[in-house]
Amino acid sequence: MKLYYSPGACSLAVHIALREAGLDFEAVKVNLPTHTLENGDDYYAISPRGYLPLLEFDDGSRHTEGAALLQYVADRDPRHALIPAAGTPERLAVLEWLTHIGTEMHKAFSPWLWHADTAESTKAGCRTRLAARFAELDKLLATRDYLTGTFTVADAYAFTIVNWAPMLKMGLSDYPHLLAYQARVAARPKVREALIAEGLAKAHQASA
Repeated sequence: MKLYYSPGACSLAVHIALREAGLDFEAVKVNLPTHTLENGDDYYAISPRGYLPLLEFDDGSRHTEGAALLQYVADRDPRHALIPAAGTPERLAVLEWLTHIGTEMHKAFSPWLWHADTAESTKAGCRTRLAARFAELDKLLATRDYLTGTFTVADAYAFTIVNWAPMLKMGLSDYPHLLAYQARVAARPKVREALIAEGLAKAHQASA
């Protein structure tokens, strides 16, 4: 199995999930601005939409959409730790969070806040919307360590998207419980492995 990724992009969530699940995979880096691989190949030839993440299975089939891939990876976890069993209220809670993060947070950040030519009024609206979501998360995380109580793929997704805030100079100091959550997720051994592999953390920091 291959994971096509770009450092710090939304593909990081699937990268984390794969490592948390203990699955074997090859990570293939994509240069998003040029949509090329490190060997110069055209990523559009692999993914016509040009989006990440993308999982390529051993049979050559290719699959996209982060929330769907996170569910797939979680269901392949032999410990069944990353998502509860189908048909349970606990699984529904994880699916609710995956959907909420995708529609209310991911799409508030991207593409609007990443593009220099986005109108300032649009950027302001996105920041206001995200501030409300951050406040909601902060209140929830004052009562629990993870979104549904234990670490699931919803946390891998939330961590990845919230991590974009400092990259875009959006402070999180008003949300101490959210900041503590980000640090808690980042400290997980498999999450650290993914961050180091993507060049987002240094190896010597992993044991600090």
